[in-house]
Amino acid sequence: MSSSHHKRIVEQFTQQAIPFAQLPGHLDSLDLLLEMARPTQQDTVLDLACGPGLVACAFARYAGQVIGMDLTPAMLDQAARRQQEQGLANLVWQQGDVQALPYAADSFSLVITRYSFHHLLDPQQTLAEMIRVCKPGGRVLVADVALPAEKVDAYDQLELLRDPSHTHALTTHEFSDLLLNSGLQDCTQASYNVELELEAQLRASFPLPGDEERIRQLVTEDINVDNLGIKARYQEGAVVYSVPISVYLGKKGVQP
Repeated sequence: MSSSHHKRIVEQFTQQAIPFAQLPGHLDSLDLLLEMARPTQQDTVLDLACGPGLVACAFARYAGQVIGMDLTPAMLDQAARRQQEQGLANLVWQQGDVQALPYAADSFSLVITRYSFHHLLDPQQTLAEMIRVCKPGGRVLVADVALPAEKVDAYDQLELLRDPSHTHALTTHEFSDLLLNSGLQDCTQASYNVELELEAQLRASFPLPGDEERIRQLVTEDINVDNLGIKARYQEGAVVYSVPISVYLGKKGVQP
């Protein structure tokens, strides 16, 4: 990942560290991820781009050991605070780049990442790294936004305004092709929507000066149109929308 993109991510998520964890939509789906991955006390888990530790802390309640890695120190500070508040002892936090993992091959029985691929310049490289550090017979889980091909360009334009560290939301076909061609076996797929209120999302975001009103305009104008693929609508006087998320789980094959 380029140094300029690194810097952009750290700048954005240093500002987002506290409000990110407070958005109700970011707590959605944890039960689904746990149901798909089925962590046990025998599992050693690596959570990449762990942010403020929402997923890592949820998995630590069931797994033997969890390591959360993120590029942004402020996010890791929030993750450590969440760990302390929940009284979890089996968690370790580490700063690092998800595209060059500092772990030996076959180190973890479960490797997960949520909401990171749309920030990466090369998600295929990160997936390859996830598979490399996963033990044979272990599981790899990826959850991220995925849209119909005809919606992606408009959505990318919106998200780049809201969060300049955004790169590209995968289409549903790009996502499935990436996972199904990765060498992972027995892949299963699920989906859900993250429900967000526009003004709450804007309060948790840090767009460039002048872009907030443009974001508000793009979403509002898309109500009952859905060029963005997020089903923007009015609900109890507020503008709300739904971000579609795909989840894939696959197993790393055992060498004969």
